[in-house]
Amino acid sequence: MSDQEATPRSAPVRVALLVTCLVNLFRPTVGFAAVALLEAAGCTVEVPRAQTCCGQPAYNSGDRADTKSFARQVIAAFAGYDYVVAPSGSCAGMLRVHYPELFADEPETLAQAQALAARTWELVSFLVDVRGMSRVAARWDKSATYHDACSGLRELGVQAQPRQLLASVGGLRLSELAEPEVCCGFGGTFCVKYPEISDKMVTDKAAEIVATGSEAVLAGDLGCLLNIAGKLTRLGSRIEARHIAEVLAGMADEFPAIGAPPTRHSREGGNPEAESSAGSPGPPLSRG
Repeated sequence: MSDQEATPRSAPVRVALLVTCLVNLFRPTVGFAAVALLEAAGCTVEVPRAQTCCGQPAYNSGDRADTKSFARQVIAAFAGYDYVVAPSGSCAGMLRVHYPELFADEPETLAQAQALAARTWELVSFLVDVRGMSRVAARWDKSATYHDACSGLRELGVQAQPRQLLASVGGLRLSELAEPEVCCGFGGTFCVKYPEISDKMVTDKAAEIVATGSEAVLAGDLGCLLNIAGKLTRLGSRIEARHIAEVLAGMADEFPAIGAPPTRHSREGGNPEAESSAGSPGPPLSRG
């Protein structure tokens, strides 16, 4: 990771990693990849142990009281850091866009929510737009396509940044989807409330991915990837689904693809029996 190119900084910035529930429970390798990328960009990274769910499922279900309870815990857990970074546009968008809306009727907490929102970034946009990273040292000899997750694209403007860094990955051949900005049908609780509509949407997305002839599909949100990987598997496709952080950090060949059967290997000789059904080795991410 030493060959990453970023704008020089006089001193490391202190970054708190918002791991997200899905990364913590299903794919902790995304968290480790995020830490590696942030450190390569000159950041000191911490993972606050007091962090909880950002409250997005409750928020999307209309449960504002419980959402506020989650949000207060998150605001307290991430106080004092220079930046808060999440490997998910969905969770970053929750903090950055919806927390201030949530506390519009509570001036004191609103100020805290606005301060947190101003310091919160999605991982790849933070690397490019804040830290000035222009390329990575990773190599991955695959053909791939990229899916733009809804929240990252529409709420945070994450679109050009992932493509810029992916273009620097040695051996990677990137093909665009016909409609990369169209939702995959996951939408958090949407796929539970409206399963038939969700299934039609992900079926269309899978067909579009297959049409590119790519060996892999990449994205910046694990929810989308779990949904897409599940549909591709049910269709009998061998196309890999992976989080962009794993590719940019040069870790894509170290672990099975999302949804793939676990293999008896893990990073740096860890416990092979600790691998999950999502193809992710090891216990939940914990650091610092």
